[in-house]
Amino acid sequence: MKSVFFSLMTLALPFIASANGGDKYVADVTTSEIVWKAYKVTGQHDGTVDLKNGTLIFQDNLLVGGDFSMDMTTIKNTDMAGGGGAAKLEGHLRSDDFFSVDNHPTADFKITNVIPYGTTGNYKIKGDLTIKGITKEIKFMANVANIDGVLTATADITIDRSEFDVRYGSGTFFDGLGDKALHDNFDLFIKLTLNPA
Repeated sequence: MKSVFFSLMTLALPFIASANGGDKYVADVTTSEIVWKAYKVTGQHDGTVDLKNGTLIFQDNLLVGGDFSMDMTTIKNTDMAGGGGAAKLEGHLRSDDFFSVDNHPTADFKITNVIPYGTTGNYKIKGDLTIKGITKEIKFMANVANIDGVLTATADITIDRSEFDVRYGSGTFFDGLGDKALHDNFDLFIKLTLNPA
C-alpha cells in the first residue's frame, strides 16, 4: 500500500479503568460508520460498507492492539441511490473485476505494533491489511478520543487497490484506458464507536 493514514480528532484519551492493566473495547456495529470514495478520470463515486466487527485493546490508558473487519458483501453506492445505476455498480464492485466478494467476503486489518506519538491519543501504528486474500504490512498515524463521552476512533484511510490485485480500469496494469481509467487510490472514512467488552 502506497499511502495509508489516519486523520483523527485530537482530543485526550479518556481514563480507562482496569484492574488487570488492560481493557478490550468492542466497536458497536450499529453506530460505527465506514464510507468509501473512489475516483475515475471523469468523476467519482461514493458509498458505504458495513463494519463486521472491531476491537481496540488498551493497557495503562494506552492503545496497545486491535483489529477490525469490513463486511464486503454490504458494499453500497450512495451517489446514484434510487436508480438502477447503483445496483449495477454494487454488483460490479462485488465481482471478480474488483473485490471477489464471493471468495473474499471480508477485508481485515490487524495491529501488530503501536507506538505512542506526540499528543495524548496519537499513535504510530503498524499492522497487516488483507484484501482479496492478499496481506500487506501498512504503517500510519492514529488517534483515539473521547467524543461526547464515548470512546471514538475516526479515520481517513487512502488505499492503493493495485497492491491487492484489484485491476479493473487500472493504469498500473493496462495501457490506453484514456478517460475510462479508474484511479488506483480510494478513500475510506471510518468512525468506530467503542464500548467496554
